[in-house]
Amino acid sequence: MQERERERERERLSTSTSTIQLTHREHPGRGSPSPGMRVEFAPLNIPLRRRLQTAAVLQWVFSFLALAQCCLAAFVLLALSDWWLLALLYAGWLWLDWDTPTQWGVEGRSGSGAGQCGITSGITSPLMLVKTVDLDPKKNYIFGFHPHGVLVAGAFANFCTESSGFSGLFPGLRPHLLMLPFWFRVPFFRDYIMCGGLVSSCKSSLSYLVSRPEGGNVAVVAVGGASEALDARPGALTLQVRNRKGFIKLALKHGAQLVPVFSFGENELFDQMENPTGSPLRRLQNRLQSMMGIAMPLFHARGVFQYSFGLIPYRQPISTVVGKPIPVVQTPSPSSEDIQRLHSVYLQSLTELFEEHKHKYGIQEHQHLRCI
Repeated sequence: MQERERERERERLSTSTSTIQLTHREHPGRGSPSPGMRVEFAPLNIPLRRRLQTAAVLQWVFSFLALAQCCLAAFVLLALSDWWLLALLYAGWLWLDWDTPTQWGVEGRSGSGAGQCGITSGITSPLMLVKTVDLDPKKNYIFGFHPHGVLVAGAFANFCTESSGFSGLFPGLRPHLLMLPFWFRVPFFRDYIMCGGLVSSCKSSLSYLVSRPEGGNVAVVAVGGASEALDARPGALTLQVRNRKGFIKLALKHGAQLVPVFSFGENELFDQMENPTGSPLRRLQNRLQSMMGIAMPLFHARGVFQYSFGLIPYRQPISTVVGKPIPVVQTPSPSSEDIQRLHSVYLQSLTELFEEHKHKYGIQEHQHLRCI
């Protein structure tokens, strides 16, 4: 009798183990593989188009994480080699071109990034830009992009390339994604990102864009910034926006129209190590951010030829919804009350945009934005 009960218990444990293994196979790449778990390799018969997409995304991740360091090392090696004259000539050009990311070069060199459309076409499947209303090309706009995510993938794909057809949806508008000024000081790398339509996120750059009398400029601001990236993980709906009012002030000063933008799926592309507020890791990340100005999220996803670990984003859909513009009356010297009033209207519009569209993209009824 006891032997029969032991046999039933062994069968029950075997069934439970099989269920766990099946669940892992159905969701390859989610989370770090536990010790002893097999690596989930990609099938050999994946179509060539998918392979090319993966290669394109690998190039994008490399550009985001390591290209700046490689460009800086290349400049130093060039300066120390027999070709030092080329480095000297570039240094002279860099000195003459120092203010380009914030002045005339914002429009003179950068573009919509149509030439880079292949780079991000495989970041996720599908990538979709959703227009809710038409935008007047005679006006200037500030797009508040939410959430930041780990690598701002949706903002780059939609507004620095033609992967989702921005120019067709919004004819006459030229998008420019704002990036930390630090990156525009790195030799060679600065020229690369400027050709993709990125501009410095400093105040003078944003002011130049939205003050052009001919209109047609769109400044895309990842409002949550680097600090929000430290909380970017699947299911996260917390936005750092309540104390972000600089873009509101500039919108009032120049009369630019404010447009809330929410990118559904942005936080689903990567997993991140647990770093709750107050933990040693989070304190270290906050300290590095205060010193360097950039976030250091410890993230992971899938690999190139396997689904269990790596830095390639999961093949999850990104749906970036562009909301209705908020009319802004130009106020050359806005008061604190003016800024707070418009900021409240912006938060309300952002919340309404999220609530209106969340059901289409897998967000449950009980889930809501949390703005801090």
